[in-house]
Order: sequence, then C-alpha cells, then structure tokens
Amino acid sequence: MTSAVSEPTSTRRMPAEERRVLASTLVGTSIEWYDFFIYAQAAGLVLAPLFLAPIAESSPGLAQVLSFATIGISFLFRPLGAIIAGHLGDKLGRKRMLVFTLILMGLSTSLIGVLPTYAAIGIAAPILLIALRILQGFSAGGEWGGAALMAVEHAPRGRRGLFGAFPQIGVPVGMILATATLWVLTTSMSAEAFLEWGWRIPFLLSIVLIGVGYLIRRAVDESPIFEELQRRRKEASAPLGILFRKNTKQVVLTALIFIANNAAGYLLIAFFATYAVTGLGMERPPVLLATTLASFGWLIFTLWGGHLSDRLGRVRTFQIGYVALAVWAVPMWFLIDTANIFWYFVALFVMTFALGLSYGPQAALYAEMFPANVRYSGVSIGYALGAILGGAFAPMIAEALLNQFQAAWTIGLYIAIASVISLIAVSLVKETKGVDLLS
Repeated sequence: MTSAVSEPTSTRRMPAEERRVLASTLVGTSIEWYDFFIYAQAAGLVLAPLFLAPIAESSPGLAQVLSFATIGISFLFRPLGAIIAGHLGDKLGRKRMLVFTLILMGLSTSLIGVLPTYAAIGIAAPILLIALRILQGFSAGGEWGGAALMAVEHAPRGRRGLFGAFPQIGVPVGMILATATLWVLTTSMSAEAFLEWGWRIPFLLSIVLIGVGYLIRRAVDESPIFEELQRRRKEASAPLGILFRKNTKQVVLTALIFIANNAAGYLLIAFFATYAVTGLGMERPPVLLATTLASFGWLIFTLWGGHLSDRLGRVRTFQIGYVALAVWAVPMWFLIDTANIFWYFVALFVMTFALGLSYGPQAALYAEMFPANVRYSGVSIGYALGAILGGAFAPMIAEALLNQFQAAWTIGLYIAIASVISLIAVSLVKETKGVDLLS
C-alpha cells in the first residue's frame, strides 16, 4: 500500500515526491489560470474596442457585454475537454493529461498575443479570437481534474484537504500573476501604447511560463492510486459509461456545489476592476493593484480552507464559506460604490474569505465523492458543468443587471441566490473525509 492511502502521523516528514507533486500541481494550475485570467482581464479592459470595433463605436455598453460573453463561450467547451481528458486520464493516467492540457492552453494563449485586430482583418478577428478562446476552454476543462487528483491521490489520508488545496491556490496565484502583469504594463506605458500593442505582452509571456510548467510536470510520478487501480484492473473498462450509469447524482451535486464560488470568483477576476474604472471613474493602476493585493486573501484563505476541512470536514467548511458569501454579497457593493480605493480593497478582501473556504476543500471533496475508476471523469465533468452554470456568464450577467437596474447591489443579490443554491447542494452530501480512495 502506498503512503498516499495510509494514515499519517502528525510529525511525518513530507517525502520529496510529495513535495514535487504539490509544486507541480501548484505551478501548473497557476500557469493555466494565468492564461485564462489574462483573457478575462483583457476582455474587460481592451478587447471590445480592438475586436468589436463597429459595435464599440455605436454602442460601447453592448460591446462590453459581448466582450464579457466571449469569456463565457469558452466555458461551453470545458465539458468536452473534461470528457476527453477525464476519459483518457482514467485509462492512460493523470500525468499525461496534465502535460497535454498545459501545452494546449499555452499555445492558444500565445496565439491570442499575435492575433490581428478588427482594423487589420475585419470580421475574421473576432472569429479567430473566439476559436482560440474555445481551445482555452477545452484545455481548462481537462486541467483541473488531473491536477486535483494528482494532489489528493498522493496525499496521506488525514491531509487530503491540505494537499488538494495546492492546485486550488493556483487560481488566486494565476490571478495575482495576471493582474500584477497588467498593473506593471499600465503604469509603465501610456494608455494609447497599451491599447495599441502593450496588451499583447501578457499573452506572449505564456510561452516562457509553459516551458517552466512542462519541465516541472514531467518530473512527477504517476498517481499511486491510479497505479494501484491499474494493477487491480483485469480488463479495460468504459469509465464514461460507468460514470453516468452509477454516479449521475454525484456529477449533478458537484456542478451545483461549484456554482456560487465560480460566479463570485469570476466577478473578482473579470468584473470588479472594469466596473471600478469604467463605472465609477477610478484610476486603473490603483484598482489593479488593489485587486492584486485582495487576491492574496483568496490564496491564504483557500489554503486555510483545505487545512480546515481536514479538521472540521469538507461539508462543514463549505457551509461556512457559502453562508459568509451569501451574507457579504450585497453589503460589499455599497463599499465599492464609495469609489474609495481603500473600501474597494476591503470589499474584495472580505469576499476572498468566503471564496477560500468554499474552494480550498473542493479537490478533496470531489475526489472522495467518486470511485477510483471514474474519478478523473467525474470530478472534471462536474467541475466543468458547475463552471458553465456559475462563472461562464457571470460578468456578462453582472453587466446586464447593472445596465438594467443602474444599481450594483442587484449583482450582489444574484450572487447571494447562487450561494443559497450551492449551500443546499453541499448540504446534501454525506461527509466524505477519510474515505478509502481505492474503493
């Protein structure tokens, strides 16, 4: 029996392979989400006038809504990525799929950085942009499940929540990298230069990051749970068929559990900064800096949420996070609407407490909800479906609510309702902490 499924001791020293796994899942997901978030940030800042020029000239508000909609389009293809990567990951291994999705995400992101705009090639520009965005969505659909399972399946039984939080903090780390990169660029060049060519730099930087992530992931061994399962398996199975025949309920619950966290997370990623700059007239550099600093709260609370779930249980930790998100969702907008950079930071930072506690335990909870032979498929598809229902069109919905009611607190009401839905879903799950991952 591998150490990944044995009981740990409180003073147990982490083996080198476990450290490599945590580094691999953290670095890999950070790079993947940097790629994903650079697009989300760019969609709020520059893509509308560059790729939707005719609409932006006649109706800037509609162009911004459509720009945010391109974020959501990629989510529609995440289930396809989850199905293919999950199916192959359950058959061929977690490691191969992690390397594949990392390279695919990097290539599609880098190509956006050299894409001609509407002024150069007309309608072909937004078409090509959407095509590359679809590739990003396909890649992201397969990435998370593999990274989450590599971490959780290498973990000692009593530390799965903490280990599973490492790929989770790749999300705030990716956001910090993306937002900080944009902050450096917007403070070091004129607005005209940024709009003309500077926006391309963050996309092109992905080439370097992908090289680093590839080298780290290649050095990690396959998941011990997958290797043990392969030794036990006498003949090839059809994981997808088994998944939907026996585990449909778990797939639905994992999707519903993720709705509120993903919706609120994508407002933090793609909407708050745009609203502060274009809606409230705040200066872009301090807004980006405050958003970056608030993201450190997301990182800290996500890691703490994973650790806390090893003590309180996955379900209870999720419940605390979603209650906090429901309570804070409306009041935070009154702080943001002061147009004061300090209160803007406070509003976002407090929200990251709720985001962390409803995200840190996710990898462990999802892994423990599915049997080993369909685990990659189950967690990946559930996660992808939850992302469609939650974050795919959250910035677009927020922009539409703002245009319709001219009151930002209505966006908070939308997040509060989503939080109640996810709270009910997670409360329907029987506590999973400590289950046998080989069962």
